[in-house]
Amino acid sequence: MSVLLLRLAGPLQSWGSAARFTRRTTENAPTKSGVVGLLAAAQGRRRDADLSDLAALEFGVRVDQPGTRLRDFHTAHHSDTLKAMPLSERFYLADAVFVAGVSGEDRLVQRLYEALLEPVFLPYLGRRSCPPSRPVTIAEPLDAQLEDALREAPWEASPWYRKKHDTDFRRQGRPTPGEVRLNLLLESPPGTVPDMTLRDLPVSFDPRHRRYGLRGLRSTEARVPTAGGRLPSPPPPSHEPTALLTPVASRTD
Repeated sequence: MSVLLLRLAGPLQSWGSAARFTRRTTENAPTKSGVVGLLAAAQGRRRDADLSDLAALEFGVRVDQPGTRLRDFHTAHHSDTLKAMPLSERFYLADAVFVAGVSGEDRLVQRLYEALLEPVFLPYLGRRSCPPSRPVTIAEPLDAQLEDALREAPWEASPWYRKKHDTDFRRQGRPTPGEVRLNLLLESPPGTVPDMTLRDLPVSFDPRHRRYGLRGLRSTEARVPTAGGRLPSPPPPSHEPTALLTPVASRTD
């Protein structure tokens, strides 16, 4: 079994699990359906494709930078009749950073890693309007347990958030600790009582009949060094999500 860690960072993210009609909410952390959708898009899977292998992956997420909740109002018009659609509320997480992880069979995880390096469809953080601001991949697949990999991954918070973390302690007259406590959300083992449940287990992304199942979660805490870590953290490369797309040849009429 291998583990693939993902860095989910961007100006805006939105991970809905109960969004309905004119109120589109977001969870406080990435959902399994949202991350599976990101991986499926990177592989070029269509919305009516089989998702059973991706849904079976073990999934977990660490909250490195919780961000702030933002509410926006959205207006739209019908493309045919031009009739105004109902005003809707859209909720987002601003300036959030997460480390998500999936664990599964070695060959599948390796293919997912390679797909993220050259995605067929651009990855986005829950909604098409939320592109990542940093590379999604952190490192090559790891030979580790998912929980251990999430606990040992370097802290991915933004520089300004790290500075704020240190400043908050100094203002209180307390020494800056060498580690930070981060929330960790993991799938609850079979036969155990979960801390919470979410309807974010993807069954089908087919727009004609989207289906999601319930998933049990347990919440725990990870203590991560504020600098360094057991996993390598090379400087992020230049990130341009569209750099790998093949330009469409100009057409002459």
